[in-house]
Amino acid sequence: MSTLSLEEQELPAETDDFSALEERIVRAVELVKSERAARAEAEQSAERFRKLSEEKSAALEQTQEQLRALEREREQVRHRVERLLKQLNEITS
Repeated sequence: MSTLSLEEQELPAETDDFSALEERIVRAVELVKSERAARAEAEQSAERFRKLSEEKSAALEQTQEQLRALEREREQVRHRVERLLKQLNEITS
C-alpha cells in the first residue's frame, strides 16, 4: 500500500508539471502569433514607405528638371534684355 500512496503523491505533481508545460506552450504560441502579426504590420509599413519614397523621389526629379528649365529660360531672357538694353544704349548715345 505504500507503493500506491507514493504513486498517488506523484500523480498531482506530474499533472502540475503537465499543466505548467501546457501553459508555457500556449504562451509561446500566442507570442509567435503576436510576433508574426507585428512582423506583417512592419512589412506593410515598410512597403508603404518604400512606395512613398519612390513617389517623392520621382516628384523631386521632376521638380529639379522644371527648375533647370526655368533657370535656362531665365538666362535666355537675361541675355535678350541685355541685348535690348545695349541696342537702346546705342540709339541714345
